[in-house]
Amino acid sequence: MSEQQAEQAVRAPFGNFPRVRRAVDAAAELAPPVAALLAGWDAGLARQVLYVDTDPELADTAVFCAAYDVPAEASANCVVVAAKRGGETTLAAGLVLATTRLDVNKAVRGHLGARKVSFAPMDTAVGESGMEYGGITPVGLPAPWPLLVDAAVAAAPYVLVGSGRRRGKLILPGAVAAALPGARVLEGLAG
Repeated sequence: MSEQQAEQAVRAPFGNFPRVRRAVDAAAELAPPVAALLAGWDAGLARQVLYVDTDPELADTAVFCAAYDVPAEASANCVVVAAKRGGETTLAAGLVLATTRLDVNKAVRGHLGARKVSFAPMDTAVGESGMEYGGITPVGLPAPWPLLVDAAVAAAPYVLVGSGRRRGKLILPGAVAAALPGARVLEGLAG
């Protein structure tokens, strides 16, 4: 089977995208930490992650969903937070459906045992993750970061997340998102 035939055999479970490939076959389009994780991760899980080529000007969730005919409930946001306790700051990420909001003040703070949790400054989130603003994804986050996954994301048949860059998105089963390194599935993470 040629590369073009293999691409044609891969279909997105939702949306209207000009090109769909397995993310492991699109390493050049991914942020380096994303490509590295997929290359070194369990092959059975990594092959379930799809890459869809999209316009970077349409990366914001609401605009993206309208442009590519993606149901908002199939889209998930990866939010980087800074948790402070005893003078130390720890970075973590929360993954929630785009139709909800990450409960930073109660659920995240309580789970991380932090005195204070806030959204990480953009420069910190981008610099520490190695990903572009507007494209930060749970796939390929730094190893020490906890990844808090809302139970609704883990239960979803598929979710759409960033690719590490503003251009392109990843689609993966919720169960695969829950199996990412550092992932902890939590009830009530989103409000």
